[in-house]
Amino acid sequence: MNHRRTSLRRLNRYLRHSDRILASWDAFTEFNTDLDGWPFDQDAYGRRAAVRDGDTAAVFASVRSSAHQLLATARLQLQHLPADLTRDSWPGQLTILEEALCRLDALDAQWRQTRAQLPEDAGPSTETYVDALDEHHAECWSYLDDWACHGRAILAIQAATRRAATQPMRPQLPAVKPRHGGYRATRR
Repeated sequence: MNHRRTSLRRLNRYLRHSDRILASWDAFTEFNTDLDGWPFDQDAYGRRAAVRDGDTAAVFASVRSSAHQLLATARLQLQHLPADLTRDSWPGQLTILEEALCRLDALDAQWRQTRAQLPEDAGPSTETYVDALDEHHAECWSYLDDWACHGRAILAIQAATRRAATQPMRPQLPAVKPRHGGYRATRR
């Protein structure tokens, strides 16, 4: 249970940080692009996008190890929640999160291959390494953004599960059948 609570806290932190990162990016683009959305300085725009992508990936790293478990638990919880405590959007949001995590897994495997193919002298502070890592983060960003947009569904499902646990159980009573076939019009 403690591990789950820690995982949920990390997800919540990711959601807060990614909101800040995106707000900062939106502010940057508002003042550094024309009315059609084209950047005034393509290089500065690209560098700032790389910062956004890298920061988002760094914050998601704390969620990454428990992401599959968070999704599996949310799916199970959703199956057991009463209908009045659920939202129609949750199953679709969980599917988006699962697909994004699958793509992130594939991109991470691709990054390990890319890293293995870099020259020996291409360490983390070299331009070759940084360029490759920036490209990897750029490929991951839209899937990390999916987690930023839809990750709250996991927290909402957890909250609904807690609410369901505190609601009094209503006993399921059998339907009452009249003993005498219904209303008697006459009394004796």
